[in-house]
Amino acid sequence: MKTSKQKHFNQSEVEKLIEMYQDLVGSAEKMDRGMFRDILHQKFDMTEDILMDRVFKAFDTDSDSYISLIEWIEGLAIFLRGDLAEQCEYAFVVYDLNGDGYISREEMFQMLKNSVVKNAQEEDPDEGIKELVEIVLKKMDVDHDSRLSRTDFETTVKDEKLLLEAFGPCLPKDESRENFISILA
Repeated sequence: MKTSKQKHFNQSEVEKLIEMYQDLVGSAEKMDRGMFRDILHQKFDMTEDILMDRVFKAFDTDSDSYISLIEWIEGLAIFLRGDLAEQCEYAFVVYDLNGDGYISREEMFQMLKNSVVKNAQEEDPDEGIKELVEIVLKKMDVDHDSRLSRTDFETTVKDEKLLLEAFGPCLPKDESRENFISILA
């Protein structure tokens, strides 16, 4: 099976991914959101609902609400082994909640609200998140239009890789990545 992202996996790894996919979906033929979320939770220790749904959306490139075999392999290629440019594009899709090509203040707020640990003594935790949004905008909004374009995001992430997951963990931790890749060996 040839896919456009096959450069990230060798033939043996692709065959194992195909076998894994078929085992996971069984007679369903395609992977639904629930199956995919279970994998994100069990294999990659992801727990944030909004992020798991957005990762699903990033994998589901044809927007049919299922992950096909090709989407599974190509999505995992970027998720596990993508270069910085591929991971920037992927993370931007995850964070662009309404799909308009920009990450707005409201989208940043929603993502950070779910990712930031709340302090029980804070009177208004939303205030702290709003301040954080303003700090992120100052750092990442290169063209100063009060929202992040793909170019803004890519430019700042290339300068500071830690900003790749500025709005929450959407890529696997190193340990989870290595554990999953070891299954393919």
